[in-house]
This record gives sequence, structure tokens and C-alpha cells, in this order.
Amino acid sequence: MTGEHPVPTDLRRLIAHLESTYPNEGCGVLTRSNATGRWRVVPMKNAYDEYRVRDPARFSRTSRTAYVFDSREQLRVWEEAESAGETVACIFHSHTDVGAYFSHEDRAMAAPEGQPLWPGVSYLVVAVDSGKATDARLYWWEGEGFRERQIRLKQPSNS
Repeated sequence: MTGEHPVPTDLRRLIAHLESTYPNEGCGVLTRSNATGRWRVVPMKNAYDEYRVRDPARFSRTSRTAYVFDSREQLRVWEEAESAGETVACIFHSHTDVGAYFSHEDRAMAAPEGQPLWPGVSYLVVAVDSGKATDARLYWWEGEGFRERQIRLKQPSNS
């Protein structure tokens, strides 16, 4: 791996958000403090079904199999991160009952026309099967395409 693309070691809050949105896809971002390196999980609303109502031809699926950020919420989150001295480091979303993989649509959204939309931002896809996170993979742009690595999920203990 040429560039470092870390994720927080504690993913419990991120996992809890994605499991809570099941059977629909959940989404959000991870920000990282430019000063301290501290991570922040920012759950966001999957607005896909709302966009579908407005433009069913362009948004032909449902939030069960697709996600999109609400543009106003996305702008607010990006501005809040910048104001707090943070960088949006990773965009995350879940795939429900189909595995953790970077789909053709995920790639097209992340790199329209073969160029990364958000240079330096990685993408974490978490498989949520029957309501539980089971696998995760991180994707980042390097050179002319996306690279990937598996991310170990640490589930909170029940004790």
C-alpha cells in the first residue's frame, strides 16, 4: 500500500449505526482531527428514497440496495468538519445481505469519469447480514484505480 489509509480501531459506533438502519443501507463519514488524529463517526441519513420520489428514472433502486447523502446534510457535515479542524477521511456505507464489496455503482460514484471525486478519501463498505455486521473492506484510490483491504470488525462484548 503506497499511502496510509487508516480507520479507527474502535468501530462500535459505526457498526451500531449501520446495524440500526438494516434492512436498508446505512451511511456516514469518518472525520479525523488535523491536530490530534482523533476520529469522529458522523452517521448520516440515507436519502435515496427521497431522491427516488423526485427523480425515479435516475434513482431507480431503493434504500435497501443503494445510498445517497442528502446534499444539504453533506454540505453541513463537510463545513462542520472544516470548522473543527477535521478532514473527511472516509465515507462509509453498508451492503445488506450481499457482502462487503465495492460495487460498480460505488466505484462510479467515487470516481466519475475515472477520477476520484474526493481525492484522499477512502471508502469503507460493511456487510450487514440479517442485521449484524459480518465483514468490512476499505477501498482507496491509488494510481489509476481502487485498492482494497479487509478491515477487522471488533464487536462489542456482551459481558
